[in-house]
Amino acid sequence: MTHDILVLGGAGVDTTVYVPELPLPYKDTYPVPPVVDRIGNTGAGVALGCHALGMDVAFADLIGDDPQGALIRHALRDLDCSWGRAEAGTRRSVLLVGPDGRRTSFYDAKVTPGERLPQDLYANVRPRHAHLSIMDFCRHVFPDLDGVPTSTDLHDWDGADDYHKDFAYRSDVVFLSAAALRDPAATMRGILAHGRAHTVVCTRGAGGCLVLTRDSDVRAFPAAPLPGPVADSNGAGDAFVSGLLYGMLRGRPLEECVRLGSLAGAHACTVAGTHESPITESLLLSRASAV
Repeated sequence: MTHDILVLGGAGVDTTVYVPELPLPYKDTYPVPPVVDRIGNTGAGVALGCHALGMDVAFADLIGDDPQGALIRHALRDLDCSWGRAEAGTRRSVLLVGPDGRRTSFYDAKVTPGERLPQDLYANVRPRHAHLSIMDFCRHVFPDLDGVPTSTDLHDWDGADDYHKDFAYRSDVVFLSAAALRDPAATMRGILAHGRAHTVVCTRGAGGCLVLTRDSDVRAFPAAPLPGPVADSNGAGDAFVSGLLYGMLRGRPLEECVRLGSLAGAHACTVAGTHESPITESLLLSRASAV
């Protein structure tokens, strides 16, 4: 089956707790608004974001035979999904979100050493592009994607941890955050020097992003203005990825792709939840044309 994009790994459940401030001072009990379980984690965010932008999406992952796995199946019911069983259960995150939208995430990866993503979950998919989440069981998939353009998101990589290097050096488009980097530009250049990437994008939150290609040095791009009040920042990075990939798969110039990613990320900051209300194609293009 032919799809625009195949997303591998990275579905989970986010338990969101809205707290009065971050960091949260010690106190025995805090009254909070309703605590909600939602679809979360990076792969689900990219898949749902791309789907909302009109792309034909296939998704494959390992989830548990548990209530959280059932929530994921329901949330991704409109996508072409293939599921394998995660022995340790479904991945979970607890998110503390402050009034300004910033968050602290407590991530339970449910790792089972040696676990692999079965080839039959994705072997019949012929995607135009594949996006791999940095799950350990996804690193073994790269040889099966020979000839397919790939991307990954290293998130808050410190530029040194060996765990991320397979993904950093074997993907064609690499996303990462500047959060843990002393010298983002040097790390970006290192990814190009040691790997196959043609484009590296380093997000900096409200500071916009840095972009490096094999044809030009590091360039800075501003963040898009928020279209409304901040709700929370959960899912903004995954929305950015989906917007930029949408532009790439539509053959748009890189500068325009970055702009589309920024607009999608800004939208995500103004809606509650992690991935429940991604920007639609019509709204994204409308906001892009208004600038």
